[in-house]
Amino acid sequence: MPALTLPQFFLIALLLAAAATDLASRRIPNRLLAAGLACAAIVHLCSGNPLALLSTGLAGFATGLLLFLPLYCLRGMAAGDVKLMATVGAFTGPALALDIALAAFCAGGLMALLIILASGRLRDTGANLMALLRPLFLRIGGMPAVAEPMPAPSVGNMPYAVAITGGTFFTLAQPWL
Repeated sequence: MPALTLPQFFLIALLLAAAATDLASRRIPNRLLAAGLACAAIVHLCSGNPLALLSTGLAGFATGLLLFLPLYCLRGMAAGDVKLMATVGAFTGPALALDIALAAFCAGGLMALLIILASGRLRDTGANLMALLRPLFLRIGGMPAVAEPMPAPSVGNMPYAVAITGGTFFTLAQPWL
């Protein structure tokens, strides 16, 4: 059975700190993310592979960034969450960053469902979802699409660092499962 590596311990510490601050303040400090990026760079520079910083670190950073950036552009995610996923990718490389992002999306969806059910706002969520999808359906049907305001205020925000942490833990635990 494989043991956790030193870079994985650093990544886990970063994720636990990010999730704790996101839960407490709904923010992920840039200083924490900068320290994580510096740690990832040092890990790759000390790996013995002179190109690891580019082939693993930078490529993983770009993968994590590009996977979450569209959600930020659609205002479905905060910038700190995007930067956290990019930092996770800088540690893990592009292939594992993709796996982690997919697991984080699943964890985030489950968290969102639990938050909606716990708040008792399932009907508001359905109305907002229909308002978002109606222009798409109209356009598919060949009719002009007009953006509509949301019928209900947002059901709430969620600490997505928790979902990223859960997705990372799940992905890193695969050798033991």
